[in-house]
Amino acid sequence: MRLLVTPTFSRAVKKLRPGQKAELDEAVRAIADAPTLGDAKVGDLAGVQVFKFRLSNQLCLLAYTQVDEETIKLLALGSHENFYRDLKRS
Repeated sequence: MRLLVTPTFSRAVKKLRPGQKAELDEAVRAIADAPTLGDAKVGDLAGVQVFKFRLSNQLCLLAYTQVDEETIKLLALGSHENFYRDLKRS
């Protein structure tokens, strides 16, 4: 599985601590194994899927799209506060 990363996602990952990055890696592996794991969004965010997971006991959202059968594009990472608003803007 090939993963593409947007600048928004990479900026969010830079702010994480090493333990949190390990938890994020597990979530990304789960998505790579089963790309339909996230909730499909509708409306303005049609085509985007959001996977919810715990990152240091805090709910974290990971937005991604499946470009084709072998490629996933990671769009954004963050807490629920203003997540969808910022995702619409990018």
